[in-house]
Amino acid sequence: MSTVWPLPKVTYTPLNMTTETRPVALLTSETAWTNFGNVLNLPLVVQAEPASEDRDLLDYLADHLPSQTEVIYVLGNGIPLTAGKIVANKNKLPLVIIPTAISSDEIFEPHVTLPAEGLMHRLEVGPATEVIIDWSVIEAAAPYERASGIVDLLAIVTALLDWRYAAKTNRNTPEQQFSQWGAGVAAGLATQAIKSAKDIGEGKIEALRTLVDLLMMSVQLANQLGHDRHEEGTEHYLAFSMGNQGAKFNHAEAVGPGILFTSALHGQDPSALREALQTSGVRLDQLRAGDVRLAINDLPNFCTTNNLPYGIGHEIDPFSDQVTKALEKAGLVEPVATTWQAAPTIIEPSIPTADTNPLTPPAMG
Repeated sequence: MSTVWPLPKVTYTPLNMTTETRPVALLTSETAWTNFGNVLNLPLVVQAEPASEDRDLLDYLADHLPSQTEVIYVLGNGIPLTAGKIVANKNKLPLVIIPTAISSDEIFEPHVTLPAEGLMHRLEVGPATEVIIDWSVIEAAAPYERASGIVDLLAIVTALLDWRYAAKTNRNTPEQQFSQWGAGVAAGLATQAIKSAKDIGEGKIEALRTLVDLLMMSVQLANQLGHDRHEEGTEHYLAFSMGNQGAKFNHAEAVGPGILFTSALHGQDPSALREALQTSGVRLDQLRAGDVRLAINDLPNFCTTNNLPYGIGHEIDPFSDQVTKALEKAGLVEPVATTWQAAPTIIEPSIPTADTNPLTPPAMG
């Protein structure tokens, strides 16, 4: 049996106009609560600010929820969002998410991914009941966080390269066979994200709304396909591997360089992707070289151990010239820093095709 999950209801409204009468359990962070807690008018029963995604902690929160609670609220992103999804699912309660930044597509996804003992555990928890977006809250976020969820759209470019690569080498599972129509839809989303990157980075509300719409469309496409091959490949696996090594990082600031690295591994010029990432506000210089190297050294093993959908990361030689050059193009080693000062001509990123047309769905034959 398979399930096609729906998207959450999305409401655009100021927080001070939000009305809630049901008893609420709130998951948030100290920063989010300090900044916006006084704007919310919620009948709180209990509040928690979890600091880690430790499964025992999340299960404890779920198992000790006061019985009078009728709805779970999440204010913020990251760990509180993961915790809120698990608590709501285990208690079969509705979940309302109030993001403080559009930092990933997780607010719309019907699952969570938890690391444990070197493995990535994906749990289907169902979508949130509602996502409430207050543009004044989003505008208050730091420019590098506000719209960093664009990485999950630009990752489509490299994820499609991986998906087609797996198809050509007959490595896709029967459930994840290459879909021409799915790749076409995904390519359109990536194209629009690239076109909108500058306005997104400037914080224009219309562009931020476009970003939300594109993220929702990408998540719904994953729901329809029954997998997320169109949006998740080696660029995400590198971030997962870093997390497995214990590195601390921001999602976008790991996936962004991963996109450039994976593009270069596939023989593409990542210049246009770098331009889109930078103009949208994503920082590309926050990773430690040592963390990246440890993650790459273990990447093929990590991909195989976790049975991740096949991509170029499964078969790299971490010490090969291919990897060294890809790291340089991605800006993940020092020598490339002076090269970038020359402002090279930007070439459109090429989503894999049977011809040379950029940003069109990959043709399989």
